[in-house]
Amino acid sequence: MPEESQVRAFYAGKNIFITGGTGFVGICLVDKILRCIPEIGKVYLLMRPKKNKEISDRLQELTKNSIFEKLLEITSPDIFKKLVPVAGDVGEENLGLSAQDRQILIDNVNVVIHSAATLDFGETLRKTVEINLLGTRRVMDLCKEIKNLKVMVQVSSAYVNSYLKEVHEKVYEAPEDVNNVLSLVDTLNDESLQQVETKLLGSHPNNYTFTKHLAEHEVVKYSDSFPCTIVRPTMIVASWKEPVPGWTCSKVGPQGFIMGAAKGVVRRLPVVKENVADYIPVDVVVNELLVAGYNAAKTTSGLTVFHCSSSTQKPFTWGAVEEQVNAFLHEYPSKGAVWYPHLKLVSSLWLFKLSAIFIHFIPAILLDMVLRLTGGRPILFRLHKNVWSSLGRLRKFIFNQWRFYNTNTMELAATLNETDSKLFYIDIGEIDASSKRPEGTGVPTARRSGTLPGYPRRNKTQSVLRGAADKSAAQAESSYLSNIEHRAVREYFVKKGKTPKEIFEDMVSVLQESVLSYTMVKKWARLFQQGRESCEDDSRPGRPVTVVTEEIVRKIEKLVLADRRIKLWQIAEEL
Repeated sequence: MPEESQVRAFYAGKNIFITGGTGFVGICLVDKILRCIPEIGKVYLLMRPKKNKEISDRLQELTKNSIFEKLLEITSPDIFKKLVPVAGDVGEENLGLSAQDRQILIDNVNVVIHSAATLDFGETLRKTVEINLLGTRRVMDLCKEIKNLKVMVQVSSAYVNSYLKEVHEKVYEAPEDVNNVLSLVDTLNDESLQQVETKLLGSHPNNYTFTKHLAEHEVVKYSDSFPCTIVRPTMIVASWKEPVPGWTCSKVGPQGFIMGAAKGVVRRLPVVKENVADYIPVDVVVNELLVAGYNAAKTTSGLTVFHCSSSTQKPFTWGAVEEQVNAFLHEYPSKGAVWYPHLKLVSSLWLFKLSAIFIHFIPAILLDMVLRLTGGRPILFRLHKNVWSSLGRLRKFIFNQWRFYNTNTMELAATLNETDSKLFYIDIGEIDASSKRPEGTGVPTARRSGTLPGYPRRNKTQSVLRGAADKSAAQAESSYLSNIEHRAVREYFVKKGKTPKEIFEDMVSVLQESVLSYTMVKKWARLFQQGRESCEDDSRPGRPVTVVTEEIVRKIEKLVLADRRIKLWQIAEEL
């Protein structure tokens, strides 16, 4: 008989107060609690009222998120009655709580998980101090008043110590005296504050890491009064296993690029192939928050620090998975793609910007023109412009590598019984970079609502996109071959005795992104091995496959001029 879950038993009947519950990590945390700890008491969610939308409306909107689909397969919507919205804002005095709501929290809460923060690297120092630093101080002040607090969990970031190349699980010396920082923010205007900002930050790359580092020291101040634990995730990416593999609602970081690549609008990624990129799936982060809280609550006070990281346990490099990522993009493209997906890695910001002009901006202008003509909303040029403007702020994180040691996390994982190891997994040792499916790889895949449902294989629309991409590539690259010429090359290699993998690698090395997918190489290699001689497509019933000709271009132009709201699929049908 399996052992009882000790983590689940600890949280059973307890009331939790969560800040940042509507964010990426927060909503995954709420789902995990309701799905795996149904015996939980109340889950109080700090929510900001928005214009023309009360917090009750925001909660109702939250419960309709696709992340809860798995939850609703095993329980009824009544489970959401455990969620209690509380009007407030970490950026306001006393968390913006009413006296009544504050007292309810003081009287009833047992566990506090503080996840709210501004993650914008370009945000002003004043704003980041208000939310990240003072917001944490306000949460700690509330914790001090809570009558039956068992543990406080602070969601920090491994990059609060990004000025170091090797980082251990401890709180490092504060980068600046917190009272000096608060005094400057209180007394200086925005212009003057910006002038002293660089000197104040010192070796910190931005206001986010600076204020989150100071926030850790706010937690330290209270750790003698009640148990506290700090969990430092690295770059949080889409889920590994739960609620479904590859789930995300965030466009931040590599998953944003992957989403863009799946839609065919992002075709270059600025990374150093050999550098270790520290990514951690969001479901592992959520599990560690709950496990760290359970562990810290065994004592009456004190502080523990955990790195939720991969760089020293399961190192990831883009160079090792470049071919694999493109295979996934080809086999499981987004249904909303506007261009055939392919992602190429470039090793410098200069090369990325140069290639982006031709590979991103020019096609974006053309596709936006088509969107305007068909009644759509042009967004691609603006998207690439936003990426371009953010590169300066992200340079340090794109082209550097760190070693975040996770010894405490590994030791914590070893203390879990078999049931908890499966239910609240925090050991990423089983991630397999050679997996044939994206979910097992640790590659930051991205499955947004409706984006990659069931990982569909190429469809008719993808064939149309492939034709458009082939036409563009033929004009741009002299090395481009037609489909028939591709097949003739494969037939030659088959007769030379090469395997499909060897054929694909040789063709990629010469033709680069104009080569077709590995699956198509395997298909035609098998046909030639079986004795096929012709490189032509077999005849088949129905409308013949179209090719791009001047006649078709004129026909498309005529269709668009006749109905400027015509959709791309309708154009494809007409052709």
